Amino acid sequence: MNFFLTDIPERTQKPRENGLTMMMDKGLSINDTKNFIDMSGVHTDIIKLGFGTSAVSPHIKTKIKLYQDAGLMVYLGGTLFEAFIVRGMFKEYKKLLRNWNLTMCEVSDGSIDIPHKEKCKYISDLAAEFTVVSEVGSKDENILIAPYKWIELMQKELKAGAWKVIAEAREGGNVGIFNKTGDVRSDLIDEILTKIPNEDILWEAPKKPQQVWFIKLLGTNVNLGNIAWDEVIPLETLRIGLRGDTFHDFLNK
Repeated sequence: MNFFLTDIPERTQKPRENGLTMMMDKGLSINDTKNFIDMSGVHTDIIKLGFGTSAVSPHIKTKIKLYQDAGLMVYLGGTLFEAFIVRGMFKEYKKLLRNWNLTMCEVSDGSIDIPHKEKCKYISDLAAEFTVVSEVGSKDENILIAPYKWIELMQKELKAGAWKVIAEAREGGNVGIFNKTGDVRSDLIDEILTKIPNEDILWEAPKKPQQVWFIKLLGTNVNLGNIAWDEVIPLETLRIGLRGDTFHDFLNK
């Protein structure tokens, strides 16, 4: 903070295990990347190069190095992992991660069907060399996974070696843990939290009302992902009660 105020909730310090903010980069230019780091890098922990954007973005290795030099973890979107897997190119995927000096990756099955035992094997294999986040939930808005199944999948993926499990919402915030209109499936969240520690979950929450909902439920240091590049600082003000939506949540009355 640039000045002192009482009743500001304490944020965890970087590098941190909870209170994470993951920004979804869908194609920032090199200059935009530098500007983002300058203004928002201090409030960001993880950069996801969304879906398959890293395949067609110019200067990708330069961008990755810029983020890493700023102390940010970088990984390729899970859709790209699936694009390699569906083509039988897992070895090539690992080679790409090494060639781009990436130390983090995502394992997901939102676009293709991967038997769960096989998915966990991918997690275990990659976790021997990389920090792995695994995503649970379908990208198909018509597929609803029962709460007990979410819990079972998350437990097995954490046991297989995932650092965090991602609760799917896509960049639109209208699938997975949210319904088609973007409203939170609160009963599902409550059920998941009975078995899975909050700090082990990265909740995708691209929309402000979704971010507010999670902060009110789980506090300042909830892990939130799929945040737009220009919403990281606004999110930080939500986290510390300096925006109308959470203004009264942290005041000692």
